[in-house]
Amino acid sequence: MKKIGVLTSGGDSPGMNAAIRAAVRGAIYLGMEVYGIEKGYEGLIDGDIKQMNISSVSDILHKGGTILRTARSERFMTSDGQKRAKQMLESFGIEGLVIIGGDGSLKGGLDLSKHGVTVMGLPGTIDNDLGYTDYTIGFDTSVNTVLSAISNIRDTSSSHERTTVIEVMGRHCGDIALYAGLTGGAETILIPEVGVDINAICKKMVQGRNRGKLHNIIIKAEGINMSTQELAETLKERTGMETKIVVLGYIQRGGSPTARDRMLASRMAYKAVELLQEGSESRAVGINGSEIVHYELSDALQMKRDYDKKVMELADILSI
Repeated sequence: MKKIGVLTSGGDSPGMNAAIRAAVRGAIYLGMEVYGIEKGYEGLIDGDIKQMNISSVSDILHKGGTILRTARSERFMTSDGQKRAKQMLESFGIEGLVIIGGDGSLKGGLDLSKHGVTVMGLPGTIDNDLGYTDYTIGFDTSVNTVLSAISNIRDTSSSHERTTVIEVMGRHCGDIALYAGLTGGAETILIPEVGVDINAICKKMVQGRNRGKLHNIIIKAEGINMSTQELAETLKERTGMETKIVVLGYIQRGGSPTARDRMLASRMAYKAVELLQEGSESRAVGINGSEIVHYELSDALQMKRDYDKKVMELADILSI
């Protein structure tokens, strides 16, 4: 394989630039030309494509977001859009594609592979919701961002002797809430995989107050089937304790990636270009333990993810 492309799609995540850098420099090292495709599948359809060199990815390793920018494309969801995307790749002589994004982006890559394009999918999403990999690019940075926010919020919660419900991202996966809640010392962690036990939360809040505790930090994943406002109002009504809401929102998707995310992105991206150079069929690249692994793309997207029950048990034990 002589020419490859790289694009980022869907929501941005810290570490995408590290992956772009490794894909570009790794491919050049292996003797391939690399083309950057801007604005994801939308840019691919429109031919927003440019050749990249070593200097194209200088000084981006530490930056959040993505230098290639990203967008969601309704046109690409159609068969005609996918055919136009393939034709554009053929026009530029691009034989393989590195796609960095979440499950929707990788499903788009699977659609392209069915049209004969060789695709290497990298898990670029803070949600950590892809079943074939232990961790996704951006997850560690997001957890640390939430962790920093918890520390700041705890200071003011203690000063005012109040309960604070902190809503974090993650869609239908509770990993951000679980990992940040455990390491941030939250009194209660609510994730979609377990749900909400109002009685248990109220009991813990009242018991804490009775022993002189000045605050309660409740971490709530956005995928919980109960609004944050409704939860806060219910807790205040049942315990009589002042309850505030903090929705962290997109702050969790930005910022300089941690060393762990930079390493993960670099290792995954280089493996992706190695596989393309070797003539591999379409694959999804991930990590299992300390090893970079890869699976047939369609198989990877069918793998289910469950939350780590041992981490949740530990969080419950330590929050008594």
